[in-house]
Amino acid sequence: MKLCKSNLAAIKKTRGVSIPNEEIFSLPEKVIQFGTGVLLRGLPDYFIDKANKQGLFNGRIVVVKSTNAGSTDAFNEQDGLYTLVVRGIENNVKVQEYWVNAAISRVLNVHNEWNDILSCAANPDMQIVISNTTEVGISLMEDDDIFAAPPVSFPGKLLAFLYHRFTIFNGADSSGMVIIPTELIVNNGKKLKEIIIELAKRNHLSNDFLKWLNEANDFCDSLVDRIVPGKLSEHDAKFVNQELGYEDELMIMSEAYRLWAIETSRHSTKNILSFAKADAGVIIEDDISIYRELKLRLLNGTHTFSCGLAFLAGFDTVKEAMDNRIFASYVTNLMLYEIAPVILSEKLTQQKAKQFALQVLDRFRNPAIAHHWINITMQYTSKMKMRNVPLIEAYLQQFKSVPPFMALGIAGYLYFMQSNVNEQGQPVQQQGHNTYILQDDYALQIHQLWKSNADFSTIIDTILSNENYFNIKSALLPNLETQIELYLTNMQQNNVLTVMEELMHQQMVSSIN
Repeated sequence: MKLCKSNLAAIKKTRGVSIPNEEIFSLPEKVIQFGTGVLLRGLPDYFIDKANKQGLFNGRIVVVKSTNAGSTDAFNEQDGLYTLVVRGIENNVKVQEYWVNAAISRVLNVHNEWNDILSCAANPDMQIVISNTTEVGISLMEDDDIFAAPPVSFPGKLLAFLYHRFTIFNGADSSGMVIIPTELIVNNGKKLKEIIIELAKRNHLSNDFLKWLNEANDFCDSLVDRIVPGKLSEHDAKFVNQELGYEDELMIMSEAYRLWAIETSRHSTKNILSFAKADAGVIIEDDISIYRELKLRLLNGTHTFSCGLAFLAGFDTVKEAMDNRIFASYVTNLMLYEIAPVILSEKLTQQKAKQFALQVLDRFRNPAIAHHWINITMQYTSKMKMRNVPLIEAYLQQFKSVPPFMALGIAGYLYFMQSNVNEQGQPVQQQGHNTYILQDDYALQIHQLWKSNADFSTIIDTILSNENYFNIKSALLPNLETQIELYLTNMQQNNVLTVMEELMHQQMVSSIN
């Protein structure tokens, strides 16, 4: 039995599946979504489906498929329905849920259904634009013709849609749209708006349109955070299909954690985005910068401080490392007692930082996500400088002492970057029988620094103080370098977990005294 509208009645609710009611299929189309990717289906579309099932949003999504890869056949055959398998840990409790998502009403191919896409602009119920076209998608193509069928770029297609809507509704303020890009770039809404306005000028559109574009439409910055690996493995998909009693070609999996932070100060926009009431994972605020800071420092920063240490300790995945008591203790102490205190502000309270940190720990322990440490080391040097050097400097300034867990993370980075080179002259690291080429623009330089027979002190000072690397500015830099040198010396003689355990013991004794 295939998942589709006519077969929903045959799917037993006793199987623990969230199934849409018949009424949902008659809801009006309120959202046009540029992108069919798993992140959109696993996060924004999840929230909208959840809200529809609670009677809070009451609108469906028209999806625009822009790429030639793949077809829309599966969506058509399954009436837009797909199963989202949610697996993870929340509040230290294992979660597994099945959602039959009915948020998508239809999927239109931009190459042969462009007129149908433009006709959506004439729908008075249409209120929201969502996009995820990769970071490259939000860029200006200077000679893009918005009167082409279709325009080439995503901003060109969106501008054509908005111009058609402006024309149909004679520039009425009420016809403006709420536009929420989810591409992973800072100020994505502001950047998209700038490109759209510039493209409108290049296409010689009227001043009246530019005024409507600028005032009647709300381009919202947003931040999305949910790991959506996508399709299940063939074996896993077969097991789930048997368990649920139907086949689903569009089935995807996601972690339990979800966040969609949307920035707007308009009261009208907040009313339009009524799906936010269905799940605490949707946050609509005037300023979402604290959520970006939490993610960058506590999630990404912790990964970056830890990845070299984890690899050197012999752990392949994040989950494997977090199953180790010593390593899990290191990560917990790093987040709660060193990173969290230095990112606090008037808006970012200790309670918010702690809550986010505990959610990160749940995510790291998720048995359904195979997040490999070697992948996290990609562009290791740049990540350390961008994400973690500000944290180190803030800690040194605020507490006038060396952060021991951060210092150990730097020692792990330096030891990992010692590396070797293969026959092709590429920097490599070895773990067991596996050899990995380091994806870091500075890897060869640091390898050569290690091979120059310089002592630990010289290597550490070069990386930490040189403007080409970390460029740390602090009067306490010599103290930090001394601590890192002690760790490196210890790591030469002992394995990483032994060094970590000694650190935990020292901290415990220090807290008692």
